[in-house]
Amino acid sequence: MTTPLVNHQVRLAKRPETTATREHWRFTSEAVADPAEGGVLVQTLSLSLDPAMRGWLNDAKSYIPPVAIGEVMRAGGVGRVIASQNPAFAVGDTVYGTLGVQAYVLLPQDAIRRAGLVKIDLRLGTVGQWLNVLGMPGMTGYFGLLDIGQPQPGQTVVVSAAAGAVGQTVGQLAKIKGCRAVGIAGGQAKCDWVVRELGFDACIDYKAGPSAVREGLKQHCPQGVDVYFDNVGGDILDQVLARLARKARVIVCGAISQYNNANSMPGAGPRNYLSLLVNRARMEGMVVFDYVDRFPQAIAELAGYLQDGRMQSKEDVVQGLDQFPETLNKLFAGGNFGKLVLQVAAD
Repeated sequence: MTTPLVNHQVRLAKRPETTATREHWRFTSEAVADPAEGGVLVQTLSLSLDPAMRGWLNDAKSYIPPVAIGEVMRAGGVGRVIASQNPAFAVGDTVYGTLGVQAYVLLPQDAIRRAGLVKIDLRLGTVGQWLNVLGMPGMTGYFGLLDIGQPQPGQTVVVSAAAGAVGQTVGQLAKIKGCRAVGIAGGQAKCDWVVRELGFDACIDYKAGPSAVREGLKQHCPQGVDVYFDNVGGDILDQVLARLARKARVIVCGAISQYNNANSMPGAGPRNYLSLLVNRARMEGMVVFDYVDRFPQAIAELAGYLQDGRMQSKEDVVQGLDQFPETLNKLFAGGNFGKLVLQVAAD
């Protein structure tokens, strides 16, 4: 007799005003049902933990509806099909999609498209790499830098959170495209890794003192910043705005320094925004979901760089669904080193 499968889930219990702690989550269990005609059952292998998840907890209008109270927390992940009534998916297929923070996800036919469920090829990269360079962070870095940043050979590209998931792709891609890459990261170990392993030209340790970013930009960007890929907002954004070159492009990807502010609202806007006027620069926000139709193009290119050694991919893996609350908060304390991944089951 086969033991029935049990799904363990993490649901939103109440909305946090600042940091989301364990009290904001509810851990539930329920029996796993078989898929109906057209549906699939997926076992979650690993989940992507991203700064944007904090924004999804706020009851506010955004580019995506907030996670509802009582709902399984939204998360992208890689899983394996273990039962299928859909001809597009076979048992054993490895898939990527919005699986949620849970051990299994049952997707009826009409939910497969909404979840963005697609088959992935592990010959192109590992599970971790499919959540990193070949996943949403890599797509964000690729289209944000190339479509909005439009870097030209010889120009200087600066990226904050350089050792994180998006940042590592942006800097390496900038180098591949013939640019100078300057990172901003927290701690000497991260800065050393970014320069020695990823090939950035320089990296500024924002934790080295109150004037570290300003002085670092002056030293490493003497001709100004042509492209700034912003993942953090706040004071670092202000410091970079003050160093923009003529016709610079600023990509607004995230503002991780602001997400846990009281009332979950961003702090004051950038003080140095008039630098955009003086330097005839532009500042543009980007949401990766706008580029879904072009993901295959980016995946093919980035997979090639991984395979020929021009690009590396570093993941910070934590094991166990029960570790989700504390692991998510590593993002906002700068505790992760590389792309943060929650492993739910063995590959």
